[in-house]
Amino acid sequence: MRPEPFPDTPSPQVPSPYRPSRYTPSPQVPSPYTLDQLVDRARALASTGPRRLLGITGAPAAGKSTLAGLLVTALDGIAELVPMDGFHLAEAELHRLDRHARKGAPDTFDGAGFVALLRRLRTGTETVYAPEFRRELEEPVAGAIPVPPSVPLVVVEGNYLLLPDQPWGEVRDLLDEVWFLDLDEAERLHRLTERHIAFGREPLAAAARARGTDQRNADLIAGTIDRADLVVRMAPSNPA
Repeated sequence: MRPEPFPDTPSPQVPSPYRPSRYTPSPQVPSPYTLDQLVDRARALASTGPRRLLGITGAPAAGKSTLAGLLVTALDGIAELVPMDGFHLAEAELHRLDRHARKGAPDTFDGAGFVALLRRLRTGTETVYAPEFRRELEEPVAGAIPVPPSVPLVVVEGNYLLLPDQPWGEVRDLLDEVWFLDLDEAERLHRLTERHIAFGREPLAAAARARGTDQRNADLIAGTIDRADLVVRMAPSNPA
């Protein structure tokens, strides 16, 4: 993972009331960011309290799950990964609601359930079980990710961590810090199309999906960048 340089501008400041009062982020790591710098920043956050929540967000295929996984691995036992994708509505429910064609849009998730889980994770007094989305099933699986109270940092990865609309608007205040991943748009679309192909779509259908429903979601996410604590420019050579 090699975050790419970007201009030396201050990290976006999140206006009140969206910035949590519990934690004041450290000054911006000088550009360019390296994985080691990002790990150090996450480790510093973990050291400030009994339980901290770090959000990783960005458009589909920006590299969220890759960076989140690398952080958790590097932090070796002091962090656990909880993806937002575990709150996808079930396939049957998406069909019942006539939303299946828009799977991945904000209203195809149990946003209120996600908020409730974050509240429990903040408390950190008991083992909390989070759901996990299984791509081979295209379904969420309940209770798949245990987060014991001994873990000081939970890395939360997902598309809509900074969305102001309810119920997503409650998420920002439950996260101590949120990083927004930014990737060259052509590269991101290429990765997303290849992902759809890998999971069974024909190439033309995959390209149409990436540039249709998925792009509308990406545009929505892009509008939330100013609520992030840190913007990480991702290098095109990074895996999706």
